[in-house]
Amino acid sequence: MRMSLVTDCLGYMSLEKMTDTAASLGYESLEFACGNWSNAPHVDLDGLLESNIRREDFLNTLKSRGLEIEVLNCSGNQLSPNDDGRAHQEVVMKTFRLAELLGVKTIVMMSGLPGGGPQETTPNWITTCWPPINNEILNWQWNEVAFPYWEKTVKQAEDYGIEKIALENHGSQLVYNAETLFKLRNHVGKMIGMNFDPSHLLWMGGDPILAVRALGDAIYHVHAKDSRFEKGIVETAGVLETKTFESISNRSWNYVALGHGHDTTWWKEFFSVLSMTGYKGAVSLENEDLTMDPLTALIKATTVLKESLPKDFANRKIVKTI
Repeated sequence: MRMSLVTDCLGYMSLEKMTDTAASLGYESLEFACGNWSNAPHVDLDGLLESNIRREDFLNTLKSRGLEIEVLNCSGNQLSPNDDGRAHQEVVMKTFRLAELLGVKTIVMMSGLPGGGPQETTPNWITTCWPPINNEILNWQWNEVAFPYWEKTVKQAEDYGIEKIALENHGSQLVYNAETLFKLRNHVGKMIGMNFDPSHLLWMGGDPILAVRALGDAIYHVHAKDSRFEKGIVETAGVLETKTFESISNRSWNYVALGHGHDTTWWKEFFSVLSMTGYKGAVSLENEDLTMDPLTALIKATTVLKESLPKDFANRKIVKTI
């Protein structure tokens, strides 16, 4: 498994400083966000599309530090029934174009979430079967919006030389667990797999270790991110949390740096079982811990990642640039 980094956690750094930092910490590849729910701190999407020179400079910055592009990420809600959906779809298509120009074969994105019907203007995430209209809404979302969209999108991705689309198992999306992933994959084919992020399944009450067994070779990418139930709150409030992420002291759960929700022993088992499934791809560290500064969180999480991955780091040459 390769150590990769979602570069957004160092979004306050320039591309040069970020790549220096990533290389010095032992990362081998990088996951770049191209827009939508990310402000794309290290990717000028339009600029890279327009200029071969800019693309060469971008790639040389990585190569000189012993790094490469692992995936491009355009996560957003392209199925949203409003202007946001149309804008997000534009970024999706630009990301496909850039992937072809850069030789990137895997795209990370979200499945999307439609509205509750043809006249709706906001997304609607159905999480219970009652009242009965919920099932009608869910069937419409899948059959009338999601399936047609992904049938078309898979063909478009193929036209740009993309081999895999890894959908993140995220809340407020149609695909948020193994069952919903297979529902889409079985309909549109094996271009679609999962970007498995254990932190999301954890806050939903699932078991990521059992989930990777269920997913098997449908796992195309992995995010290393942790989440923690907050004692004294989750027991009375439950896990359906609507307070903003900045309200960390009042939430029933929070995203935390690797090892700050589940200890190294848990992560060792997770990565060991992931290896048993045959996964040999990238593990991309993602940090959204708001309890400490980003670089501190990254350094602490990297220590846990190195300790937990079934990989020998002793003989890897680390580029020391900071």
